[in-house]
Amino acid sequence: MFNVIPLLIVPVIAYAVIVIFSGGDPAAAAALMDNAIFSIPLVSGPWSMKVGDLLIILAMLMLFIELVKSAGTGTATIINHGLSMAVFVIAMALFLLVGRFGTSVFFLITMMALMDTVAGFVVTIVAARRDLAVGGE
Repeated sequence: MFNVIPLLIVPVIAYAVIVIFSGGDPAAAAALMDNAIFSIPLVSGPWSMKVGDLLIILAMLMLFIELVKSAGTGTATIINHGLSMAVFVIAMALFLLVGRFGTSVFFLITMMALMDTVAGFVVTIVAARRDLAVGGE
């Protein structure tokens, strides 16, 4: 069941929840992504983790899991690829059409959804070709 659900929907929904409850204009959404969660003093200077950085890290983890899951060739994997494409199309539409989603953070999440879609199809095609070649011998 969980292999069917594309995990990159999690950062998209998290971004949407944060931005919708933040208020009105696109500038407020961009400013919210720049809010520091915590700061660590380093020799080179203080380093702070921002809300947008945390969402990008979450999206990168989800992308890694999705790439590992895409090695399968079953029906659930093919449904997952279709749903991943839907996540990408929705994220792209939100980025292009809704002002509060027009930030660098959401653009990077959208690009990760694109990478998930393309890599999923490519990995599945290569794995299926290998299975077909082994079965044909």
